[in-house]
Amino acid sequence: MRAPYREILDRIRLAFPQPTSDRVHDSYVVHSIMRALDQVDALKSEVPILGKSGPIDFESVRTHWQALKPSTIEEVTAELVRFLDGMPIFGHPRSQANVVPPSSIASIIGVLLASLYNPNLTSDEFSERVAVAEVEACAIAAQLVGYNPNSAAGVFTFGGTATALYGVKIGLEKACPGAMADGTPPNVVLCGSDTSHYCRYTAAGWLGIGTKNLISVPSRPDNAIDLKELERSCRQALDQGKRLACLIATLGTTDAFGLDDLAGMAALRDQLVRDYDLPYTPHLHADAVIGWAWSVFKDYDIEENPLGFRRRTVRALAGVCRHIRHLHLADSIGIDFHKTGFAPYISSLILVRDQHDFALLRRHAEQMPYLYHHGDYHPGTFTLETSRAGTGVLAAWANLRLFGKEGMQATLGHLVEMAQLLREHLEGHQATAVLNRDNFGTVTLFRVYPPNVDTFAIKEHEFEDPAHRDSLRQHNAYNRRVYEYVHREASAGRGVMISLTDCYRHTAYGEPIVALKTYILSPFVDEQHIEVVVQKVLEAREQIDAG
Repeated sequence: MRAPYREILDRIRLAFPQPTSDRVHDSYVVHSIMRALDQVDALKSEVPILGKSGPIDFESVRTHWQALKPSTIEEVTAELVRFLDGMPIFGHPRSQANVVPPSSIASIIGVLLASLYNPNLTSDEFSERVAVAEVEACAIAAQLVGYNPNSAAGVFTFGGTATALYGVKIGLEKACPGAMADGTPPNVVLCGSDTSHYCRYTAAGWLGIGTKNLISVPSRPDNAIDLKELERSCRQALDQGKRLACLIATLGTTDAFGLDDLAGMAALRDQLVRDYDLPYTPHLHADAVIGWAWSVFKDYDIEENPLGFRRRTVRALAGVCRHIRHLHLADSIGIDFHKTGFAPYISSLILVRDQHDFALLRRHAEQMPYLYHHGDYHPGTFTLETSRAGTGVLAAWANLRLFGKEGMQATLGHLVEMAQLLREHLEGHQATAVLNRDNFGTVTLFRVYPPNVDTFAIKEHEFEDPAHRDSLRQHNAYNRRVYEYVHREASAGRGVMISLTDCYRHTAYGEPIVALKTYILSPFVDEQHIEVVVQKVLEAREQIDAG
């Protein structure tokens, strides 16, 4: 007699792609995916969100428990699509709210294939040739940033924060040999600028360095680290007997695309080693998760300008390359393909100039008795993760092959051109002031002011003069109201989705500066979308001033 569970199992088996070729069932798999895509497509409109946005009730799903019973693929698909209701469409030209690009078709296929067959990059024993894709993607990235691909190495990890975590951990092992076994000593410090990503706090806290031992070095008005302040902080720490585990250089800050002087930081680090006769070399990690992509312009002929960008765009590209061309001086680099590489989340790469740096993190074989008996590629012996999906690897590899250098140049150049155009439009109105005019990326931060404000002088006054504290706070509130209006209009399909930062940077007297922010990362953005941003911002000002 056939056991009752077998009938249930038969239905469940049909819910999986079949392990051997079955044309009929293969068609069902493809059809199921296409049905899901059709349902999502029905949610699209001119509004830069899927379906309709509305209030989200998290508590009801905690209390409204339903007994789980088997469902069909069709029923589950309909429910899954429901979760996308209200989701921003980051590839929409009317969406300029965050550092999230649209994903290319090739990278989506990479994720799909990896999801279908589930390679685990802990070892080539469990990933086969997907491991080759990782090595090749790392070698291409190494060439782009100026590393020797034969001596460099990299692994894909769980996000930009993880790339910083790896960089700082390698530095910790260099400054404090044996920390992996003995623990983090109390005399370790970590340095990064005050405008660098807050993942520096995560690295300091999670690695046992302690956030109190994180030195946040002041930055200059162009959002780059102040080298004199960095030197002062490092010397003070070394004079106190501290060990300098890592210097984090940011090549493209999240808020304003600030670019640290990596060459200057490398020279300072080397000078400190000589002056203090250090028995170790402090690790220099480049947080280039956004800025890495500009490496494709390292050898671009600025004067010939073969792709025909506007001169203001070419100047911006040249400004970025002045800093990005020094990436090879960093001991390790964080790269996010899901930011300026047009891949889905998560596709992050930690790249080291010297592959032997990974050996500092390696565990002993006897600690892993049930793994690594076959194959030639075993990054799981040193990675933080034991389970590493192939999705990010195949997505990144797909886009590197899809775009090539010229495709990346054309796409990034267009995005920079649109950002520069937006700044021109904003600077053409007396009501608006661009805050990061000297930064050259695709993000623009700006403020809007009420009538009778001298927008040519107000930025400097509010930043430098404590007497303008009340004015600054009033204008902070004013810009929040502008943002709320623009956001409402965009949600109704009448504008562009932009974002707000509560602290673009602090004033000289410690007050946060609120700024409106547009991040252009969709290749579909054109001049008409730029004009809508400015139009809606000015419209918001009129509405507010009218009471």
